[in-house]
Amino acid sequence: MDKLDRYRSLIQKILEEYQQLGSGNSDVESVLLLDPKSEHYLLIKMGWHQDNRINCNVLHVRLKDGKIWIEEDRTEDGIATDLLQAGVSREDIVLAFHPPRLRQFTEFATA
Repeated sequence: MDKLDRYRSLIQKILEEYQQLGSGNSDVESVLLLDPKSEHYLLIKMGWHQDNRINCNVLHVRLKDGKIWIEEDRTEDGIATDLLQAGVSREDIVLAFHPPRLRQFTEFATA
């Protein structure tokens, strides 16, 4: 299995685990969107809390230039931690939710 196939499988597995956690609110659904053709992987929550509409990206990850770009991460510990624990090197993870000029101060790839 090449690196990108491994990353695709790993991202899907991690997102499925987060999806299983649920929201604790039966009116809010966790939806997993996997698009290996465009290399975008999303976990969203949608539904209702009383009269308020819930529709938010919990996780948005994509593969770009051989690296894992974390575009959105609203998890408590961060998906980067899960990726590191699964053996992904810091050099292959981009915290894309940080402005490019600030990424040099993280311990991850800048792009």
